[in-house]
Amino acid sequence: MSESSTKPYLLRAIYEWCTDNGYTPYLAVLVDASTKVPMQFVKNGEIVLNISFDATSALKMDNDLVRFSARFGGVSRDISVPVENVIAIYARENGQGMAFEVSRLPARDNDAVIESGDSQDEPVTDPVSTGPTLTSVPSASSGIWRKWQCR
Repeated sequence: MSESSTKPYLLRAIYEWCTDNGYTPYLAVLVDASTKVPMQFVKNGEIVLNISFDATSALKMDNDLVRFSARFGGVSRDISVPVENVIAIYARENGQGMAFEVSRLPARDNDAVIESGDSQDEPVTDPVSTGPTLTSVPSASSGIWRKWQCR
């Protein structure tokens, strides 16, 4: 019997910590063919999602998948994110949370589509990684979440 990943358990724990303390939990996600998100909000192959109780409906955080419905521009969308694509979960207000190592792999199925803002689906290709990079953004003390991630 193989051991299950700790990642989904940590995601649920930090989500609960955020809500218990009155913080807004945000989920940073690597977008690829296995994610179902509105593409008009994707930047550099990533999207940040507000997963608070007020922003979502029917939030379900399973061991393999995070699923919920949310409104984007007034339109309700079904969102589906594999746990392996979660880059981080953190509190919007103070940046506290946890980041995870996520590898950028080529799309698993070239015919897969990601929900777009239009009524038609658009094929999406994953950007090619040229090797490890380090990215930083301003610290939480300046009001923006700080992330250090290797790709």
